Formats: sequence, C-alpha cells, structure tokens
Amino acid sequence: MKESLEAHGASIGVIERYREHLPVTEATPVVSLSEGSTPLIYSPRLSAMMGRGCRVYLKYEGLNPTGSFKDRGMTVALSKAAESGARLVICASTGNTSAAAAAYAARAGIQCAVFLPSGKIAMGKLAQAFVYGAVVIAIEGNFDQCLKLVREMATEPGISIVNSINPYRLEGQKTAAFEIIDALGDAPHLQVLPVGNAGNTTAYWRGYLEYHRLHRATRLPRMLGFEAAGAAPIYYERVIEHPETAASAIRIGNPASWNMATAAIQESGGAIEIITDEEIFAAQSWLASQEGLFVEPASAASVAGLFKCRSQTACADCPVQKIPDEAIIVCTLTGHGLKDTASVLNDRAKPVPAPADKSAILSILEKTR
Repeated sequence: MKESLEAHGASIGVIERYREHLPVTEATPVVSLSEGSTPLIYSPRLSAMMGRGCRVYLKYEGLNPTGSFKDRGMTVALSKAAESGARLVICASTGNTSAAAAAYAARAGIQCAVFLPSGKIAMGKLAQAFVYGAVVIAIEGNFDQCLKLVREMATEPGISIVNSINPYRLEGQKTAAFEIIDALGDAPHLQVLPVGNAGNTTAYWRGYLEYHRLHRATRLPRMLGFEAAGAAPIYYERVIEHPETAASAIRIGNPASWNMATAAIQESGGAIEIITDEEIFAAQSWLASQEGLFVEPASAASVAGLFKCRSQTACADCPVQKIPDEAIIVCTLTGHGLKDTASVLNDRAKPVPAPADKSAILSILEKTR
C-alpha cells in the first residue's frame, strides 16, 4: 500500500509509514489524513544562544492536518475504534484533542462527542470541533472533571475513548521520535517538551527506546518537560484542583499519563520543571519574530524552558547542564498559533493608526526601526 501511494505522488500517514511498529493488522481500516512527516527545523539563533557547539532543532507539529501533534495518536485510535465497530468516540479536551478526534471521526464516518471545560477553550479549537461535526458539550468544571465523566461514559457499549488513556494514542504519538531519529540519523542528546496531560513525554520516550533497541539510534536522549507554574502537578507532586495558566493546552491538574511520564523522565536522567505564563508568551513572541514560527502558547513552553535553563548556568541538576559539547537538542512545538489568536490579539497586539498618507507611513516605519 505504501509503495502504491508513493508511486502516485500521494503523501502517506504515520500508520503506513511505520506500520511495522504500530498495533495494526491488515484487518485494521486505516483512518488517515496524511498526518506526520512534520519538519524538523534547524534554529541557528537558539543554537548560538546555547553555545558550546550545540545544535537546536524545532519539531514543528503545528503542520499536522488539524494543527497539532494530536493527529499522530488519533489516526491510530480512530483506526482501532473503526476496527472494533465503535459507534461513538468521545474525549475530554482542552481543545487540540477535540479537534483531532472530530476530524478523524468524520473521516471514519463515526459519531464524535467532545467534553470541554466551559469557557476554558481557545476559540480556534472550538471552531474546529464544531466544523468537523462533533457534538460539543461544555461541562461546568475543568479538564480533569471532563475526563472523569468520559471514563464513566466509556462503560457503555459501542463507545470508545480517544483520550491518551487509550493506549493506541500513545502508540501513534511515538512516531514523532521515529521521525526525529530518521531525520538526524541518531537520537538527540536532549528532548524538550511542553507537559500537560504528559502523554507526549511518555510516547516520545517509548519511540526513542524502540528505535534504540532496533539499533537505529546509538543513544537515548534526556527528557526535559515543562509545566506551566499554575498547572504543575508533576513538579509539585500533588494534584492541582484548580489549575490556572493562559496556555490552555497544558491547563491540567491531574495528568492521565502522570506515572508513565515520571518513569520516562527518571529513566532518561531528565527532569520536569516549571515556567511562568510571562516566560511562555515571551518565547511565543520570540519564535514568531526571530524564527518565523507562530505557535500556540503551550507550544512555546519547550523553548521558554530552554531559555530559562540556559540562564540558570549554576543549576547543576538541570539536564541542559549535563549534555555534552556539540549536543543536539530538539524542542517540540506542539500546536499552531492560529488555534489561539486571542492570546495575542486581545492583550499584546494593536495596529498602529495612520492616515492614508505616504509621508506619515514612512515616519511611522522610521520610528519602529
């Protein structure tokens, strides 16, 4: 199938590209939107900031079909749901999961219902869930309460959960690690990720381990994850009943993959750290203005964390300080900025008023140099 698609110039999704590493068979109906194969972009400015000959790359997951990394896991989860004969797929979501679930359910011809925390979701993501045809239900509570309800709903026959508690989700998401090794020729020395529900931390580590066991990589990376300071249950080692952060995608107080992610961090010699919303927004602006990459706030957490660790040169326990000279670092950017434009437009960006006059425009431009 892979050869046939490529022969006709069609792009292939992660199941066809990595079928031998995924829990699918010939009987599995592949539900795909040609997800994956996202660019790994070299950042000369971040590399220079890190110094010591380090090379920093940005894995830009915002170029997946629905604009986030969630598509990798959703293609596998929906394919397996279709194989099992599910009549309805459901998820709790801060936005990106709902968009991916709704899109892939539409592709599969399966009804989708998404449970969202009322008033706590970016409008771009809400629009996606609606336009893909999902039943959108606003729950009076936070994400963790939505997930509890979804778990209860899944006891009904014919209903499949497609949150990351579904093991097929993590299987799909591990393919990002495969792609990074395929592109670099080896694993990076340091993998930096935003942390919300902690599924990506678990999935990336799983992918790195699998390729290492197959001798496709000579090393394993240290895993470094960043939670928002107001939603940092893993860092503080306690459930956060009322998580707060402007980075809605990581506004989670009781991560579904908590234990597995903690194990991955410990096994890799990595760490979970925290960053403030101010640091997140600064990194988001920096990525856009310096690298031409517009990401949603949560996605900028990886780069914000790298900035913070680099500035704390006396912190001997930070994985950034433990990597060798000429190390390769990968920061994952998990979602596209167009998913949450309000975070930019509402508070931080205002057009400059000007008359329809050439000299006035030139004067404004001169002042902004």
